[in-house]
Amino acid sequence: MQTRKAALGSAGFFVLAPGGVAGVIPWLLTRWRMEPFWLPLRILGVAVLVLALTVLISAFARFVTEGFGTPAPVAPPDRLVVGGLYRFVRNPMYLAVLSLILGQTLLFGQWILLPYAAIVSLAFAVMVRFHEEPVLRRDFGTQYDSYRAAVPGWWPRLRPWHQN
Repeated sequence: MQTRKAALGSAGFFVLAPGGVAGVIPWLLTRWRMEPFWLPLRILGVAVLVLALTVLISAFARFVTEGFGTPAPVAPPDRLVVGGLYRFVRNPMYLAVLSLILGQTLLFGQWILLPYAAIVSLAFAVMVRFHEEPVLRRDFGTQYDSYRAAVPGWWPRLRPWHQN
């Protein structure tokens, strides 16, 4: 896939998928109303949101620059993406989206987002286990098996993995 096409596809998918899950639905649940809440936790919420958005954008960009594709299942990468944050954890996008939801919980003091985050987390885990992992194993074989054995799916490594 051409880099320009991959970038446009990734940008569109960014708006639809994370934008829907971590933007539109939380807005529908909360209307982003600020409830009375402790200021230090609001500040922590902003920090979590900024960090999570940075991680998410970086992970999406990695699919274009390293994988020559998009995170969207309809236009997957040509190469296995294992650089950048993917050296620490296999699912930085999902963790970033969950962090965006949790950051909004803290910023707005809207506890309804906690059960929503739990549902999203379960959906991500099921999708990874029963769809993504089998597809990656099929498409990238032993390269994916080696990566999967070395890099945890959900809890980041302290040191980056280096491909041999």
